[in-house]
Amino acid sequence: MTSTDREIVDSNGRVYRVGIPAEEILGRSRKWMLWMPWLAMFGVSTFEYGYGAAESTLEDVHGWTLSQAFWLVGIWTVFQAGVAFPAGRLREKGIVSARAAMLTGAVMVCAAFVTIGVTGNLVLNFIMYSVVGGAGAGLVYATCINMVGKWFPEKRGGKTGFVNGAFAYGAVPFVFIFSYMFDESNYTLILSLTGLYMLVVVVIAGLMFKDPPKNWWPPEVDPLAWASQPKAARSLAKNPPAVRQYGPMEAIKTGQLPLMWLSLAIIGGVSLFGIGYMVDFAKDAGFGPFIAASSAGVLSIVNGVGRGFVGWLSDIVGRKQCLIMVLVVEGVAQFGLLWGGDTKNEVIFIFFAFLAGLGGGAFFPMFAALTPDYFGENYNATNYGLVYSSKLVSGLFGLGAASWVVTTYGYNGAYTIAGIIAFVSAFIALFLRQPGRGERQPVADTSTSTSTALPATGGQA
Repeated sequence: MTSTDREIVDSNGRVYRVGIPAEEILGRSRKWMLWMPWLAMFGVSTFEYGYGAAESTLEDVHGWTLSQAFWLVGIWTVFQAGVAFPAGRLREKGIVSARAAMLTGAVMVCAAFVTIGVTGNLVLNFIMYSVVGGAGAGLVYATCINMVGKWFPEKRGGKTGFVNGAFAYGAVPFVFIFSYMFDESNYTLILSLTGLYMLVVVVIAGLMFKDPPKNWWPPEVDPLAWASQPKAARSLAKNPPAVRQYGPMEAIKTGQLPLMWLSLAIIGGVSLFGIGYMVDFAKDAGFGPFIAASSAGVLSIVNGVGRGFVGWLSDIVGRKQCLIMVLVVEGVAQFGLLWGGDTKNEVIFIFFAFLAGLGGGAFFPMFAALTPDYFGENYNATNYGLVYSSKLVSGLFGLGAASWVVTTYGYNGAYTIAGIIAFVSAFIALFLRQPGRGERQPVADTSTSTSTALPATGGQA
C-alpha cells in the first residue's frame, strides 16, 4: 500500500479510505480506540446489570413496590435504546462529535445515580434516573460500539464483542457491593459515589475519543488483498459482505431489518428479565445472599466475556449460525434456572446462570455485526440504531411488565414464558437472509471499481 490518501470503492459499493495512519489522526495507536470504549462501557454497566442487586434495598428505603422499582429501570431501558438512532444520525452527519456525546452522557449518568440516592420521589426519579440516565447511558453505549467498528473495520466481530462485553461484567463489583454492603444506613453515599465513579471513568475515556475520516481503513491492511487472505477468506465465506450499501429506508424495505428488530425485541426482553430478576428469584428459592450474588455475578461475567468469544467464533462459523445458537442456549437456560430453583440445587442453579449469561448477552454483538454484513458500512450507525431501538420494547416487557407476570404467576410462570419466547426468537432468526444475494452467488468480487485521490487530512469525518 502507498501512503497516498485515497478512496477505493469495490464492486459491492463499499468505500475504503486508505493511506492515513491512525497515529496521524490520533497521535497514538488505534488500540486506544479499543480500550477507551471498553473502559467507558465498563463504567456505565452498573445501570443495567447492577440494578437487580440494589432493587430490594431501594424498595425498602424509598417505599416502592416491586412493580414501581422495575418500571423505573424498564423506562430507563426505553431511553437507553431510543437514543441510539438519533445519536447515530447526528454522528453520521457530523453534527455531534464522539467526544461531545461521551461527555454529555457522563454528566447525565452521574446525575441519575445522585438523584436516586437522595430522593424517593418516584416522578423525579422517572425523569432523572429513567429518562436522563437512560439517554446518557445510551449515548455512551451507541458511541462506543460505533467507535470501535470505525477503527477496526477488518476485525469487527471480535472487537465489537470485546467492547460490548464490558457493558455486562463491569457491574460485577457492584453486584456484590449492592448485595452485601448496601442498606438503609449508607445507600445515599454508595449511590452518589457510584455516580461519581461513572462520571470520572466516562470523562477520562471520552476525552480520548476521536473519529477517523469516514470509511477509514488501516493503511497497513490492503482492503482488497485482505479479502483473499486465508483467514479473511474463511470469514467472508461465512459472512459475505453486503451486496450494496443500503440507506435506512432501503434496509427497512428489504424486510430483513424489521425481522432483526423483532427477533432482538423478543430475546432482549428475556435477557433483561434474567438480569433484573435473578437475585430476587434466587432469594425466593431459598438460596442465601452469597449464592444470589454469585449467580448474578456469574451471569454478568459470562454475559460479557461470552460476547467477545461468540464474536470471535462468528468470524469462523458465521454470524447467523452463532446467533441462532445463543438464542437456543438462552431458552434452555430459562428452564434450567427454574429447575435449579425448584429443586433448591445450588450447583444446577449456578450452572444455568452461566448458560443464561452466555445466551443472554452474545446476541447483541451478533446483531451489531450482522447489520453491516447485510446492509453495508456506509449507513451502519443509523441502521444499527434502528435495530437496537427494539430494546424499547424489550425494556417495557422484560422489566416493567414482567413484574406483573411475577406477581400474578410467580417465578415458575415467568421463567416458563421467558424460555418459550426465547425459542420463538431463535425460530424468527432462521428466516434471516442477506438482502440481494442468491444462494449460489459468489461471495464478493474484490476488484477495484474506483480509486480516487483525496487531499491529505487528519481530521474527523
